[in-house]
Amino acid sequence: MATEAKYSIIREVGRGSYGVVYEAIVNQTRSKVAVKRMHCNVPENVELALQEFWALQSIQRQHENVIQLEECILQNGQVFQPISHRYRKSDSHLLLIETCLKGRRCMDPKSACFLWFVMEFCDGGNMNEYLLSRSPDAQLNNSFMRQLSSAVAFLHRNQIVHRDLKSDNILISHRRGSPIVKVADFGLSKVCQGKGNVNQHRFSSACGSNFYMAPEVWEGHYTAKADIFALGIIFWAMVERITFRDGDTEKELLGTYICQGKDLIPLGEALLENPNMKLQIPLKNKKSMPDDLCKLLHDMLAFNPKERLDAFQLEVRIRQISY
Repeated sequence: MATEAKYSIIREVGRGSYGVVYEAIVNQTRSKVAVKRMHCNVPENVELALQEFWALQSIQRQHENVIQLEECILQNGQVFQPISHRYRKSDSHLLLIETCLKGRRCMDPKSACFLWFVMEFCDGGNMNEYLLSRSPDAQLNNSFMRQLSSAVAFLHRNQIVHRDLKSDNILISHRRGSPIVKVADFGLSKVCQGKGNVNQHRFSSACGSNFYMAPEVWEGHYTAKADIFALGIIFWAMVERITFRDGDTEKELLGTYICQGKDLIPLGEALLENPNMKLQIPLKNKKSMPDDLCKLLHDMLAFNPKERLDAFQLEVRIRQISY
């Protein structure tokens, strides 16, 4: 990217198996952006990068609570080619790039090929870090629940299923004073074909983070309602500040679970083993949440997806709770 000197990297802000995220500035305007680099050296990485691109590319209207893609750039060696929607490339052109990219990576996995995502910069870190660094605040929790419900309903209206919702994948921006949440990281997302109800589409590849996965995801047969289960885990953990320590990173993460001896069992896995299990909501203090919020969480975390709220029902219900 330095070849064209359009952006200047300031520092690395995150790293994982998916790639690296940097804080950068636009040299012409001096405004800050986030730049995510994904190495397309093996077919699996190509698929993750392209799924993220197609999800953000397919959104025709931006939503305040969904991370905004400024542009996407394909790097092949020292050649940088913008391919994002800001350049209004046709879908057939983008499909051609995808086909060539997949084919080239399989034949020559050692060559330097990256997809660079230039996105809006969020100055508040992720939601997990943000909430755990502050005292519990019912008004803030309510605001975050409303914003996230609106974001997921927007994605589902646009036929996008996130499939990896968790507090680490939700960013915080302070651009307008009060904190604004931004759903990010669409590497595991799916853009459903057609214009029908997104909840009619079926998925079979189990993916996501264990502690946020719905029971049916563990089985490998699920719909967009798996996103609602993940939101239910986030909301419950956020209100009661329930956390667990991630075994790989040793980070403290917001999330609910079931204790079996010394083991922490993801809620979705526990429900799959015992569908009749009664969830103890609230877990800590009966005064920590009103009855209508308890009922809402039960309806979001229902074992049977048919009994679980969809994103559009949740968007309405969340504005009616007394919390």
